[in-house]
Amino acid sequence: MKVKEIREMSTEEIKAKVAELKEELFNLRFQLAVNNLENTARIREVRRAIAQCKTVIRERELKAQGEVKA
Repeated sequence: MKVKEIREMSTEEIKAKVAELKEELFNLRFQLAVNNLENTARIREVRRAIAQCKTVIRERELKAQGEVKA
């Protein structure tokens, strides 16, 4: 998922996506622990996607705060 796609989503959709990605990350870590994970790079991809989503959410929060203070 690209940042451009994330920015087009609503904040609630992004939060739902983060929850979904966290669940996927949990499952990937579990598979890694039992030596059942084929694509280990997927863990990195999911962690990165979570970070990108959280960054967009935080940017929106800061933008909203800036508008209130100004």
